[in-house]
Amino acid sequence: MLSSALQILAFGLALLGVLGSTVATLSPNWKVSADMGANIMTAVSQMRGLWMDCTWYTTGVFSCSLKHSVLALPAHLQAARTAMVLCCMAGSMGLCLAALGLKCTRWGGGRRAKAHTAVAAGGCFVAAGVLCLVPAAWFTGEVIATFLDASVPDSGKYEPGGAVYVTFVSAGFLLAAGVLLCMSCPGDGSSPHHDYCVSSSAAANAADLEKLRHREKEEREREEEKKKEERKREEEKKKEEREREEEKKKKKEREEEVKEKKREKEKEEEEEEEEKRRIQQQEQERKKKKKATTAVDSAPAREREKKYHSPSRLLPSSSLKGRYSLQDYV
Repeated sequence: MLSSALQILAFGLALLGVLGSTVATLSPNWKVSADMGANIMTAVSQMRGLWMDCTWYTTGVFSCSLKHSVLALPAHLQAARTAMVLCCMAGSMGLCLAALGLKCTRWGGGRRAKAHTAVAAGGCFVAAGVLCLVPAAWFTGEVIATFLDASVPDSGKYEPGGAVYVTFVSAGFLLAAGVLLCMSCPGDGSSPHHDYCVSSSAAANAADLEKLRHREKEEREREEEKKKEERKREEEKKKEEREREEEKKKKKEREEEVKEKKREKEKEEEEEEEEKRRIQQQEQERKKKKKATTAVDSAPAREREKKYHSPSRLLPSSSLKGRYSLQDYV
């Protein structure tokens, strides 16, 4: 219970430290000058930060200008930029790991995995605190050395601004959070099955150890049950996939059978049509042959009729021409 409270406290301090370091990184008041001139348009206050320089005038005008050139900046300013960006990144990573390693959360794996994750988060917070503390101290030393230099005019002297103090406080929060997280889960190498983070007094009590072992067994059983359930689900999914594949294959086979039947029907219909056409052609040929034969047979009969009914045969001979007329002959 104590280790859980320490972890929650460490997480809160780390969150404040990350927010403070982010705000300090973006703030323009790392060093401030407060020189007032006699002219109404003179500057009341000048602030210089890591990324921009801002100026306040007596008229209430507030103007800022970005520092576009990186190589023209002094060494301590370039180092402060890099260190503060790395500090924010390390702190954010530590927050993600700490959210997984807290005992009061359900995600992040077993107790042993949570303990390792919490220690890793503590290391990230310590690294972020060091990265936040070093540029703040270096920047402050440069500002103080310039302020104490007699060769620098009064208009060019600056004092440490509020962002520097925020940086120091944030570094303290991050270092404290990292130490607390690392101390909340010291680990116990005496037994490989000891997954809980306990203090020395709790580890010395046999009853507590028995309870812890019993809890460990329960957790292992639960994990095994979960694994079995997952395996069953995977097997069921595989079976369903196989059934779906078999159904798809059957559907394809049915479709192919239907297509084959259609093709066979089409072939049969085509054959029937060809047979009908062939029969029709044969009938037409037979009819033509019949007509030709009937025409050939009827030709001599017609010729006979023509000869029989011809006018030369009906007319009388020349000897009877004077006596009889054609009308009398008929």
